[in-house]
Amino acid sequence: MAREFDASAHYGRRIADVHDDGIAVKDQLPGRAPALPAVRGPITSMLFERLVRPPHRFGLLSLPLLSFPARFAGPVLMDEDVQLALFVCYELHYRGFAGVDDRWEWSPSLLEVREILEARFEEGLARAIPYPPASRPEQTRQALAELVGTAVDGPDLAGFLQGQADLEQFREFGAHRSIHHLREAGPHTWAIPGLDGRPKAALPAIQADEYGGGSAGRTRSELFRATMRGLGLDDSYGAYLDRVPAITLAISNTMSLFGLHRRHLGALLGHLAVFETISSISNRRYSTGLGRLGGDEATRRFYDEHARADAVREQTAAHDMCGEFVTRHPTRVGDVLYGAACALTLDRLFAEHVMSRWRRGASSLREGDAAAKL
Repeated sequence: MAREFDASAHYGRRIADVHDDGIAVKDQLPGRAPALPAVRGPITSMLFERLVRPPHRFGLLSLPLLSFPARFAGPVLMDEDVQLALFVCYELHYRGFAGVDDRWEWSPSLLEVREILEARFEEGLARAIPYPPASRPEQTRQALAELVGTAVDGPDLAGFLQGQADLEQFREFGAHRSIHHLREAGPHTWAIPGLDGRPKAALPAIQADEYGGGSAGRTRSELFRATMRGLGLDDSYGAYLDRVPAITLAISNTMSLFGLHRRHLGALLGHLAVFETISSISNRRYSTGLGRLGGDEATRRFYDEHARADAVREQTAAHDMCGEFVTRHPTRVGDVLYGAACALTLDRLFAEHVMSRWRRGASSLREGDAAAKL
């Protein structure tokens, strides 16, 4: 039976600032960055021990990354050690970590390590997600629609959250999604400098809603923090990094990989276009599920705003952004479709992980010493 919504579980550790639009913003303390997470294996153990020291040369021959190639024998998308190490490398381009010198962000030693991790990660993506067949530029919109329509069926996570999930399961879902949602649209925004013409105009138009259209209270990250508070979750940036599994990190790492490498520009656009395509229906279901559990308007607003805006932005993403991009760069149609396929496949793998755990009556989050109960 679904548990009732408990508004008394809110975290109230920040001072509210009510803006003109009536939405309360509870700002984090200035300059506060999350702590490094707990290690998950020999790679993160080595990496984190280095990061708490001033930037220095590693000496790659001593790294377990090269000394033990069998370390990568398993499925990389589910490798806790690899995905966390890569996530931490990428996070230095976002907000960083407490106690980690900001100069590590562009340290040659760390970039060498990241390059090794990225190569394994890209190999894992290629094994799990075949490169789509060739299409002509004018067929891109149709090909994107067909990818969504013919995607391999997986568990209906959105449907489950809408009609059956209890409050604890919804809270777990919120903890997973916080890893991406509290970053807002950062990875996709990195595409803007590499675009021109209509695609360059279309992407900021899509991103404007993510950044609240100039209103601090309506940024998507702020709305999601309100959702987290309504669910009784800690809305601090990175609060659940120790709890989320490799597949959750792989979803975020894919966006960062595409965003940080200009060679993946087409894949990044296709990735965003699919998000816009599938987001409206899913978010409507999430909002309905929260309403069933007693969630109030503020708790549901993040999903309601996405359901409304993404239905409109879908056409902008497919036509003005992706369609015009491949018209200008006809050899990159496959890249756009590959990025879209990555988004769909990783979303399915995530749903399979979550639903398989819930069917067994287990948590979809990681357990252990560093994984205290929600």
